[in-house]
Amino acid sequence: MSSYPRTKRIGEEIKKVISRLLLEGIKDPRVSSLVSVTDVDVTSDLKYAYVYVSVLSGDKESTLEGLKSASGFIRREVGKSVKLRYTPEIIFKLDESIEKGLYMSNLIKNLNIKKEDDENE
Repeated sequence: MSSYPRTKRIGEEIKKVISRLLLEGIKDPRVSSLVSVTDVDVTSDLKYAYVYVSVLSGDKESTLEGLKSASGFIRREVGKSVKLRYTPEIIFKLDESIEKGLYMSNLIKNLNIKKEDDENE
């Protein structure tokens, strides 16, 4: 999104608040404790904050729905903690980079095993 130092700083503050809320503040059963915030991108006009979450266990779609239903509470808590004139709208997105990285690691591992087998023959 934006590469301004101010928006990066605000994004980091929002990330801290939401991470804390995920551990102790959200009571929705769809949102488990195995959800982590990987990144927050704040637009340059500070109207939107795209929060990328990684879901380590459970149904990813229902977890996103739980986060979306709690977005009003989360936005209110972010507004209390991060002193801004207007609190940005929180938009949750699924971060699949961990799964993609594991998939690529497995592909490379399988290629190395196949290469060793070919060399042994």
